[in-house]
Amino acid sequence: MTSESLRFAGSRWTPSVAAASSRRVATALTQRIAVLIVVLIVVFATVDLLPGNGVRAVLGRDATDAQIAAREAALGLDRPLPVRFADWLGGLIRGDLGTSVRGTSVNDMLTDKFPNTLILGGAAILVTAIAAVCFGALWSFFPRSVAARALSSTTIAVIAIPEFVIAVGLVFVFALLLGWLPAVTTTGPSGAPANAAVLVLPVLALAIPQSGWNIRVTRAALDEAAGMPHVAAAELDGLTRREILARHILPIAAPTLAASLATTVGMVLGGALVVETIFNYPGLGTVLAGAVTDRDAPVVAAVVALTGVVITMMLVLADLLRAWAIRTRA
Repeated sequence: MTSESLRFAGSRWTPSVAAASSRRVATALTQRIAVLIVVLIVVFATVDLLPGNGVRAVLGRDATDAQIAAREAALGLDRPLPVRFADWLGGLIRGDLGTSVRGTSVNDMLTDKFPNTLILGGAAILVTAIAAVCFGALWSFFPRSVAARALSSTTIAVIAIPEFVIAVGLVFVFALLLGWLPAVTTTGPSGAPANAAVLVLPVLALAIPQSGWNIRVTRAALDEAAGMPHVAAAELDGLTRREILARHILPIAAPTLAASLATTVGMVLGGALVVETIFNYPGLGTVLAGAVTDRDAPVVAAVVALTGVVITMMLVLADLLRAWAIRTRA
């Protein structure tokens, strides 16, 4: 097979291909929104089925049945669960996340906390992406090196260790033993983290477990891309290794990496709720913990909805990147 025939082994980008790609993205978006709604239904029902009464927990043990009934009626909690969920979902579409069992606006509760969680999660994803590309490329290009053998075992180890164990270990080493970094988060007047130093340990606690998985995905994607026919054609054409990597391997591997990082977003945000509690970080974790204690379904569902929207957006971006990669390959 000649280099010329190898170069044109891929598919061409035509209007029909573009339309098919658009339909796939639209279908995927519709499916993910439907899954999000199902998840919200399950969360809403699960919180409602938890033992105890949120209103009684808020009013205290001395509250009478009449006072509890009056408060439930005022908050609309005496209505059937499907009616309450439909009302809450309608408000969500309008941007109103509802009212907590304490009578406060859920929007007000999350306005200051959600950006802090996004900062923490975004920094963890960035560190994960950098580690995945650097170490994954090192492993793929030098598979028999000492570094590759070390990555083969350490990536499995960090995948198996949960975030809270890594967080405790980081606090012990870098805060208590060495005294280099703070063990708890201090905040400024706005409620945001006071400085970048307080973010280091929480970000590492989230990024290290996710880096293990993404490094392995990156290595596999790069190996697969390097074995494609057009890469062999580029080698026959005399391109340098750096040019082949930049022009022919990374563009092929990028959609796989993007999809892996997009699915990682959900794990990072889920882990952030635990890590925030360990580091006393002012994010959604503390709000969610209090909401579960209060059996506060609107608050729990709002947290799930916000994180679900972020995850859905990342998955859609990954789909768009995959479509773009197919187009540039044509």
